[in-house]
Amino acid sequence: MVKLTKGQLEAKISEAMIKFEKEFMGRGPRETDTIIIKDAILIRLKGVLTPAEEQLAKTSEGAYLIKKIRVQLLESAKALLGQIIIDITGCKIKSLNSDISTKTGERVIVFILDQNLESRFKS
Repeated sequence: MVKLTKGQLEAKISEAMIKFEKEFMGRGPRETDTIIIKDAILIRLKGVLTPAEEQLAKTSEGAYLIKKIRVQLLESAKALLGQIIIDITGCKIKSLNSDISTKTGERVIVFILDQNLESRFKS
């Protein structure tokens, strides 16, 4: 693996997540931020709800359905997401955690890796 700066690696992960969202979920986020902290990768995707989901989220039942469907979709893509991170970082995934806010239209995904990435950055 070619050594990258922390910012380059974070940008590469953000780009891969945008591509994943567009190809797998059918719609990309408006904005994506990735932060690496030791062995954790935090990804914040803004604007992930479709217009139909935004309307549905106006009721508590609708918000519940969106969360349930989005959790199931992400669960079915866990292996693909894990492989994306492995390909970029060269690290194995210990865990993947995620949540979506039906109020803000944001999704947060956290990967915990089997090793600290900070020692691998180019200075």
